[in-house]
Amino acid sequence: MNARSAGRPLPRRFYERPAVAVARAVLGRLLVHDDSEGRIAGRIVEVEAYGDGRDPASHARAGPTLRNAAMFGPAGHAYVYFTYGMHHCLNLVTGRAGRAAAVLVRALEPVLGLDLARGRRGTVPPERLMSGPGCVARALGLTRKHDGLDLTRGPLWVSDLPARRHGLPIASGPRVGIRAGTGHAWRFHLVGHPAVSGPRAPASRRTSRRRDPRPPLRPGAAAGEPRGGSEESSLTLRTRIPSMRPPLAPR
Repeated sequence: MNARSAGRPLPRRFYERPAVAVARAVLGRLLVHDDSEGRIAGRIVEVEAYGDGRDPASHARAGPTLRNAAMFGPAGHAYVYFTYGMHHCLNLVTGRAGRAAAVLVRALEPVLGLDLARGRRGTVPPERLMSGPGCVARALGLTRKHDGLDLTRGPLWVSDLPARRHGLPIASGPRVGIRAGTGHAWRFHLVGHPAVSGPRAPASRRTSRRRDPRPPLRPGAAAGEPRGGSEESSLTLRTRIPSMRPPLAPR
C-alpha cells in the first residue's frame, strides 16, 4: 500500500448505527490522518463502544458539556478528549444526534507513516506504536483541536477499503479501566493480534470478566493507557508469524 491507495472516507450512514454495531464493523479498517507532516494510517484492531446517557461509563451520562459536546452531535464526527493530564483519546461518534454514542479507538496496526509514528512515539517495538488509546492519538498527531472533525470529509477518516482482519476472530469483553458499566461486553478486538492493548482473551472466550492485572502506567509508558512513506507494516500475528518483518517494498 502507498499513500495514494488509502481509499476514501466512509459515508455518514456507516456511523448512523448503534455504537456496538459500528465498533465491530470498524475492526480491520484503516484509520487515516493527513497533516502538514504527511499521511499516517493504521488498521483498527481494538475498540470500545459507549452508549447513550444510560451507559454509566460514558462521558455523556451527566448530559452535554463543553468537553463532550461532539458526542451529542451528528454521527461521523471525531470526539477527542484529554485525560490524566497527558493523553488524548480518539472516539468515532455514532448513532442519532443527541444520543451521545461513540466508539473509542484503542489500538491500531501501523500501516503507513511508520517513521512519522516513531518520531512522535519514540523507540518502541512496532506493535506498540499505536497500542493503547493514548498512543493512537499521539502517533496520529491528534489533540483537542481535532475534536469535532467531520470523519466523512477528512483530513481524519476511516477508509472505505474492505476490512482486513488476517483471518482473526473478534472477541468481546468488558471495557478496560472503568468501574461502572462493567456488565457490558463492549470491548472488541482481534484475537491474537500483537497490537491489542488490553487483556487478550483466547479465541474460545468471547467474553472475559478478568480485570486487567497490570498496575497503572507511568507517564510515557509504551501502552499510553489512560486508566482509573510508501511503506506498509508487516505487523501480523505472533501466532502465525513469530516476529516483525521490516516494511514491505511497494509492488
